[in-house]
Parts: sequence; C-alpha cells; structure tokens
Amino acid sequence: MSLWQSISDQLRGEIARGKWPPGTRLPPEAELAARFGVNRHTVRHATRVLADEGLLYSRRGAGVFVAATPVDYPLSERVRFHRNIELSGKVPGRTIDAIMTRPAGDAEAEALGLEPGQPVHVAEGVSLVDFKPVALFRSIYPAALVPDLPAALRQHDSVTQALRACGVADYQRLVTRISARTADAVQAGKLQLEPGDPLLRTEGLSQWQGQMVERALTWWAAERVTLTLPHQLS
Repeated sequence: MSLWQSISDQLRGEIARGKWPPGTRLPPEAELAARFGVNRHTVRHATRVLADEGLLYSRRGAGVFVAATPVDYPLSERVRFHRNIELSGKVPGRTIDAIMTRPAGDAEAEALGLEPGQPVHVAEGVSLVDFKPVALFRSIYPAALVPDLPAALRQHDSVTQALRACGVADYQRLVTRISARTADAVQAGKLQLEPGDPLLRTEGLSQWQGQMVERALTWWAAERVTLTLPHQLS
C-alpha cells in the first residue's frame, strides 16, 4: 500500500469514529506531514482523495475541513423547510436579511398571475441547518392576498407560521424547477463557499385556494443538500 493510501485510510477511519466532527479544520499539512513522517505532497494527495469522496473540502486561505453529511430534503406538494429539517433530525433556522414591498417584475407577475407592476412582498435571507448556512432564499408573495405578511415574517420563525397568521392555513406546491448554477462572490460569502462552487437553484410555485401565493427561489449549497423527489406509484 502506498503512503498516501495509508494516510487517507487512517484519516477516513478517524472521521468515521468521530475524532474529526463535521466542520472541524484538519491540522495544517506541515503538521500532518510530521505526524506521518512524509512530505507535504503526500499528505496533499491523501486529503485530495478524501475530498473527491466528499469527506473533506478546502477553503482557500483557511485550510481543509471535514464535510457534513448532506441533508436529505424532500420536494413534495407541501414543502416546509422547518418541518423537513426537523424530520431529518437536525436543527432548522433562518435569518431574514430583507423584507420589502415593491412592484412585481415581469417574471414575478407571470408566475403569480399578476399584472406587471402590482405590489408584491419579497423576503430574502439565509436558511440554516444545525446553525450553518445551507441555502439562500428569495420568496415573493402577492401583497393584495397577504397584506400583513411583512409584519408576520418579522414575528414568526418560519414562513409557514407567518402565512398561517395571515390566514393561509395550508398551501400546495404546484411545480418545482431545478437547475445548476455556480456561486458568485456574494453568494459564496453568505454560504461560506468559494466563488465558483456548485449551487442547485430551485424555483417553486405554490397555490392556496386557487390563487398563486408564493414564488420561492432558493440557491442551495450543492455539497450540503440532497434534493429528493417522491415517486408516484400506480
């Protein structure tokens, strides 16, 4: 067995046993090289193999870290972020960076069945899992349907709770579109990624009592989430 294989096997075992929990920064290459009695190139080869397996990831200027196990996130008719994350055994969270009311753009108006320029409420922020960022979101709502939503969003922890407070007791996802993106500098900073890292972008349209109630745009850190789709069994 080559030296780099022996080092990768040992580090892999230590990660599996919990010596290096998710999010932990590994010792610097020089320290690992001294520990294993090899040069830094051999250590770099070993950690690159573990990165290819999804066990490690690197941050320029910060070091090499242990990756968290991606969270399974089901996309169904009733997509509820807090509930989905709780069912996975993790802690959900959200920080809202901005809440505004403004005229709808053309794409927003078309998605929500509005005339261009009609007012919409927009909420933007970061979704968290176990207190770490996993996605950026921008959610758009017809202001005439839920006029008190901005105040409710500031009061409640989740969008579902805020909509319920505005009388929208239940709503259903009609369609979810998924596409691939790469993180720009702003997105990378908010998600603790590197610019150019892969993102999954979802666009969800939801309906309540025959009216479009939400257009939800989400940019997921691809390494931290697995989006799952239900199968319709006949």
